[in-house]
Amino acid sequence: MNNRKIKVGITHGDTNGIGYEVMLKMLEDTRIADLCTVVVYGSGKVASFYRKAMELPQVQFNRIDTAAEAKDGAYNIINVVGEDLKVDPGTASEEAGAAALAALEAAVADLRAGDIDVLVTAPINKHTIQSSSFNFPGHTEYLETSFNTDDAPCKALMIMCADKLRVALLTTHTPFAKVAEAVTKEAIVEKLKQFDRSLRRDFGVQSPRIAVLSLNPHAGEDGLLGSEEKDIIIPAIKEARDERILAFGPYASDGFFGSGNYTAFDGVLAMYHDQGLTPFKTLAMDSGVNFTAGLPVVRTSPDHGTGYDIACKNEANPESMRCALYTAIDIYRHRINYDEAYSHPLRHQHLEKEKSGKPERDAVAAASAAPKE
Repeated sequence: MNNRKIKVGITHGDTNGIGYEVMLKMLEDTRIADLCTVVVYGSGKVASFYRKAMELPQVQFNRIDTAAEAKDGAYNIINVVGEDLKVDPGTASEEAGAAALAALEAAVADLRAGDIDVLVTAPINKHTIQSSSFNFPGHTEYLETSFNTDDAPCKALMIMCADKLRVALLTTHTPFAKVAEAVTKEAIVEKLKQFDRSLRRDFGVQSPRIAVLSLNPHAGEDGLLGSEEKDIIIPAIKEARDERILAFGPYASDGFFGSGNYTAFDGVLAMYHDQGLTPFKTLAMDSGVNFTAGLPVVRTSPDHGTGYDIACKNEANPESMRCALYTAIDIYRHRINYDEAYSHPLRHQHLEKEKSGKPERDAVAAASAAPKE
């Protein structure tokens, strides 16, 4: 790894939401420039509009045309939308959705090309961003498709994280009416494998303990309130443990979080979106981060939405956005350290020594066994 700072791409998200507010407030801290090189995919004009409208401190941007031109240790911005973009804070519009998509597409292209190292995405409106090139429930599914190839297949896993609280989702943006049919033994085992690997490689946890939540109230009450625990979830946990994954459960979500039992685990696998995100955001709303695991690249975002109700009112808290940036950098570094540590495992070295020393040992054994003259 060279001496240049990690290059962090930031997409502006929905231009009528709080994306610019939390980004500008975050970048007021000039120490961020000492930590990384920032490349904003957005609009200098829109950034100026929000700064002036809320009378925020000046943030100095270096305007560039490509990420390759980014000034190291500075705040750089690439204009991905035209100067005529209409800004209407607090309003959902197709124009704002198109601007969000333009930023995302440009950033993903640069991320794929290696022109930025990690990606932090500001919130989007999942409805207004829909188009012929974006037909997905959210960032997670879009990024999975963008980086999935026949040569290097990948499967995204949504992980909400804040300090040592990490909640992964078996199903992400699945309608609740379809959740039960998506809860299968195979899916749970696959997600546990992904989660275990991410905790090791992305978060530096050596022997992660993962709690698995139940689908039904009271963990099914031995089949009285549902059979998925007995028929699907428990067998999946057993199979995962057979593969040396430290999975436990299933636990009923209410008692698990209400009692503080979650603090005994390195990760929690929830069966569906609100089951995991409701307690997570209750516990860590201001500092929560959405991380997309399972990809060959690092992407994070704040755990809140577009915040139309407080857009341009100078009320948005930038802490989650700040944590998203720090988390992206931390995960990027963890991956480098993990990959370096496991590129030549000690066991492989030991086997190589065994292999290289075998002819010599065979010769000694043969000489000692030969008849003496």
